[in-house]
Amino acid sequence: MTPAATGKNYEDMTTEELFEIYRESGDQQLKWEIAMRYTGLIKSIALQIRGVFCSFTQLDDIINEGLIVLAEAVDKFDPERGRFEVYVAKRIRGMIVDLARQQDWVPRTVRQRAQRIERATTELYNETGQIPTEAQVAELLGISMEEYQEAMANASLHNILSLQELFDSSDLWPSDPGTESGAESAPEQKLMNEELTETLAQAISTMKENEQLVLSLYYEQNLKMKDIAAVMDITPPRVSQIHARAVQKLKVLMEKYLSGE
Repeated sequence: MTPAATGKNYEDMTTEELFEIYRESGDQQLKWEIAMRYTGLIKSIALQIRGVFCSFTQLDDIINEGLIVLAEAVDKFDPERGRFEVYVAKRIRGMIVDLARQQDWVPRTVRQRAQRIERATTELYNETGQIPTEAQVAELLGISMEEYQEAMANASLHNILSLQELFDSSDLWPSDPGTESGAESAPEQKLMNEELTETLAQAISTMKENEQLVLSLYYEQNLKMKDIAAVMDITPPRVSQIHARAVQKLKVLMEKYLSGE
């Protein structure tokens, strides 16, 4: 079946119709027509996890890489197994995280120290039910505050990737959060998404004022670290410390919820 046979142009056809024709014809132009329809999905997902990639590439580059992922997904997608948006959303996020890992030139010793801080923070939180102070974490690890702060300044990307991996591994985290199709999912999924949003907001509200401000300027206002430093009248390394600490707290606070405990 071709567009001429149906009496329609590609633009006038539903995505389901395009998939059906592509299965029959293998028309490469049609494959890209389908992929281009989901450019907004790439942008939506990229903006949600912009902290993963914004230090080494631009949104337009992520969209271009995402289109390749979409085109490959068109060939592999089985319509009988669900919605294409759900199928491809996790692959787009995975592509962004993989790019970040490829660009992460942080020395192994720095990454290992960040992991130790993360484990110590979780351990103290599980013992006391309270997010530990920086001093408490440093004391548990037997390091100075200067060593702790230096490690946190270098741990920003590690903490973001760690948080994203937590979200991606959880069944409670929606496959296509924030997308139009996600809003049309089953009522129970909608309620779950609303509960997740409320839990995230509550977790953020427990943070210090400067941590909330850095998260807002970075993720909502899309400011770079150096611009946030200028707004807050502090150094860029200090912004990185605050950001890494805030993301680490968010992971600790969300871990129990996402694990279903």
